[in-house]
Amino acid sequence: MGKKRIIQKTEEELLKEREKIEVATKKEIIMEASKKIKEAKVYISSSYNNTIITLTDLEGNVLTWASAGSIGFKGTKKATPFAASKVAEVLFLAAKKLGIEKVQVLVKGIGSGRDSAIRSLAVRGLDITSIKDITPIPHNGCRPPKVRRV
Repeated sequence: MGKKRIIQKTEEELLKEREKIEVATKKEIIMEASKKIKEAKVYISSSYNNTIITLTDLEGNVLTWASAGSIGFKGTKKATPFAASKVAEVLFLAAKKLGIEKVQVLVKGIGSGRDSAIRSLAVRGLDITSIKDITPIPHNGCRPPKVRRV
């Protein structure tokens, strides 16, 4: 085995790469500034173990999210209505920074944090245009197993 040779780029190539990166970041900053979002969707997923709230734009692209576990609640305390209201409070602060005023709320799951999360969002000052329940409901269930032959 011989010596390993590392290919080094010239200064001109490095400058060209830097310019490309700077142009790309400037474009992203301009796009973010021009995209002042006024309306968004809030997805509340409430299970027996946790409450997760996601803030998306109207197309469904995630802007930010928060959960009871990410805030610092552990164990059975994550599933409480108090934890859900704290999660909603954190999400409201993020929505305020983004400039969001109106939200559509979509609730999924059967946990105890559903109602308290919606109430907390409304009390904080977000204008809720609609509340929709998107909990999946089984209809006729899955196919039963074949009859056992002995």
